[in-house]
Amino acid sequence: MRYFINKLGDFVPGSRVQVDLDCWRKIVLSTTQIINEKMPPTFDNCDGGLYVGCAGIAYMYYYLASNPCFAEHRQELLIKARNYTDVALSYATSKRSRDVPSAFLLGNGGVFAVGSLVYSDIGEKASSEELNKKYLALSSVCQPVHSLSHGSDELFVGRAGYLCGALLLNRRFQPVQVVTEEAVHNICKSIVHSGREYVKKKHSPAPLMFAYYDTEYLGAAHGLSSILQMLLYFPSFYKSDPNIEQELRASVDFMLSIMQPNGNIAPAMDEVTGHHKRSESDELVHWCHGGPGIVYLFAKAFLVWKDPKYLQACLLCGELTWQKGLLKKGPGICHGIAGSGYVFLLLYRLTSDEKHLHRALKFAEFMQSQEFQQGAKTPDSPYSLYEGLAGTVCFLADLLHPQKAEFPFFDVYQ
Repeated sequence: MRYFINKLGDFVPGSRVQVDLDCWRKIVLSTTQIINEKMPPTFDNCDGGLYVGCAGIAYMYYYLASNPCFAEHRQELLIKARNYTDVALSYATSKRSRDVPSAFLLGNGGVFAVGSLVYSDIGEKASSEELNKKYLALSSVCQPVHSLSHGSDELFVGRAGYLCGALLLNRRFQPVQVVTEEAVHNICKSIVHSGREYVKKKHSPAPLMFAYYDTEYLGAAHGLSSILQMLLYFPSFYKSDPNIEQELRASVDFMLSIMQPNGNIAPAMDEVTGHHKRSESDELVHWCHGGPGIVYLFAKAFLVWKDPKYLQACLLCGELTWQKGLLKKGPGICHGIAGSGYVFLLLYRLTSDEKHLHRALKFAEFMQSQEFQQGAKTPDSPYSLYEGLAGTVCFLADLLHPQKAEFPFFDVYQ
């Protein structure tokens, strides 16, 4: 079984959720010390960009520094962020780097974007602006429809990831547009062209479809859901052509149509069509593959179009996550319990229902339990942002300030 049986007490209607700020603050800060000791800012720890490299640790420290619950530690957190940023940037421009230059989560793009945020906050404006220019320059690398041979549109190395970084920088530096509207629209056009081209070639039942290494992924990591989600952040693009908005909405509705009764969605189309269906006990309920990642698409669709069916889909994902989200793969956000906990923080922001805050707190508490410590697997990168403790730190920090909680780079409200 991929998850621990959930024996946690559920929310009692009418009760109030109490988050012990001092207790969780101490846990967060002590965890950052462990990360700093076990994964110091060195070249050997840089491979894998934001996903599992030093750049992700830089983001963790930057994110903590921006949280009002850690205001008294802001300067020391920013200094740590800067230390990890410096080495990540040196590595990104070195010959040792094997990462895709334009990639956001697995390459230089994400390193430049987070580096810009860190340098800006420590007052090194010229360095920040230089990195912004480098990030904008990468837009021309991503723009050709077939810029990558194994799929150019997904989140980790493709255009959806580039848009993720554009959102991050444009929000931080508004009213300045680091990535111009023209550059954003060109990337969006390439995505739509790619999706239409693939549907025509493969006769896909979805209005837009994409493949990564010849697999039609559906989840947040490499699939349709995060590609659609990123397009929905740019109404100036899709509202300029009624056909595009119609295709986008029909594609989101296609995702709804393949949702299983329990709220999950298969990792890829080959499981939807029945060729490789897995048993319910073996299904993937992760941020990367499954409902806990696809929920962000439905949440964004609800905020854009206000149709309650999208909110209902989000709530169903929440019930699935409560049942199957105590994952044995570890504490991370990609395929671990913190990623599951973020679903409840998202639902809390969408509904203000304290049930979801209660569930997020219970998942956080479970990660401190003996059952978890003894029964969970150790991830390949146990201290990193997506697979390890750095992502857990972001989740726990957001638990203290849930009105502004956001899964890294996935804020549906921006």
